[in-house]
Amino acid sequence: MVKKKRAEKPLAELLGARIATLRKSRQWTQAQLAERIEVEPETISRFERGATVPSLYTLEKLAQSLKVSIGDLLVESSTVPDDQAIRISAWLSELKPADRAFVLDLLKRTCDHLR
Repeated sequence: MVKKKRAEKPLAELLGARIATLRKSRQWTQAQLAERIEVEPETISRFERGATVPSLYTLEKLAQSLKVSIGDLLVESSTVPDDQAIRISAWLSELKPADRAFVLDLLKRTCDHLR
């Protein structure tokens, strides 16, 4: 018999926590995310609570809307950047490439100046 080193959360709970973390980092309500993936807000609530698991089709829509890979939705939150980095990444992902480069250059110069 093999003993577990620590109690592990079921996949539904891990996935729900990741969805909630990513949604909140973008400052979206459950209703806003639901609208983006064309489901009811209660569906998002059930996902986030770990009460239900999305279908593969819905999981793909969630990943696309949250601008992450499906794999990123399935990993524990401790392996991802902090919420501020996720929020910045989400903002940048919505920009045109030239605008994104401009913002990154500005951010780098600001950080260099403050050091």
